[in-house]
Amino acid sequence: MRQISFDLDVLRTFTTGIDLGSFAKAADRLGRSTSAVSAQLKKLEEQAGAPIFRKAGRGLALTEAGHTLLGYARRLLELNDETASAVRGVELEGEVRLGLQEDFGEALLSSVLGRFMRAHPKVRIEVCVARSTDLRERVTMGRIDLALLWECVAPTLNGERVADLPLCWIGPVHNSGSWNLPADEQELATAAGAPVSLVLLDAPCLLRDMASNALDAAGIAWRHAFTSASLSALWAASAAGLGLTVRTPIGMPASLRIIDPQEAGLPRLPSIGLSLYRAQTIAGPAVNRLEELLLQAVQEAVKRVTMA
Repeated sequence: MRQISFDLDVLRTFTTGIDLGSFAKAADRLGRSTSAVSAQLKKLEEQAGAPIFRKAGRGLALTEAGHTLLGYARRLLELNDETASAVRGVELEGEVRLGLQEDFGEALLSSVLGRFMRAHPKVRIEVCVARSTDLRERVTMGRIDLALLWECVAPTLNGERVADLPLCWIGPVHNSGSWNLPADEQELATAAGAPVSLVLLDAPCLLRDMASNALDAAGIAWRHAFTSASLSALWAASAAGLGLTVRTPIGMPASLRIIDPQEAGLPRLPSIGLSLYRAQTIAGPAVNRLEELLLQAVQEAVKRVTMA
């Protein structure tokens, strides 16, 4: 049987189109014509020896073979890019100062920093885990090079909107605790006139304000059952049944679950923007490479939680 060597350039077009949700956008991102992208996708199906797309309404969806190919394509491209960075950037040196929300610490740092340090062992990385307000101030003052933060408004000139994520009511996997969610998830504690118990970060906190504003607008009474400066403490308190917390699904522990607002008698929460900010200086190659890896990891994390 003849061995097939997949074209990495074609695989990059394929994964980019899937990530952006449009192969027209992929053509624009990669600097190709739409006809060239179509030709690449046709070539990919020929190489795969099986259909990788099926019609879904007016658009296309992946077949089972397409989903399998996508997973392998990501792995091949990741190894290719890591190899290229290691060869070209073996002498890359310097320092990168990165700012992150606590939500992304465990979800992104191990994979991103592991890949980066294997390719660039001479670069020193300093990580600051802080709130959005603090991170925005630090990156504006040039005290950090990159900052990934939550915001509701449009990014300023040195920022880029990376994604919009749903805010969710989050509670324990098993119904327990003072807020006492009934088994049928109807009328969360408010049925008895009790206020909704909330587990939130201490002020100032954008997500805290969005949760309280949504409850106030719906005329639902609430109380602070637990407040902390630590996200891990919030996860633990909510898992223990002390109350509901409000976050995006990114980084949510297995001991917690998303509560359906309609079934629980709670207001729907708005989405929140995730933006990447850069210091207002010319970035060096080490900063640019870490930014590239960070954006890839964020896109993959967002895709996982939005498709779950």
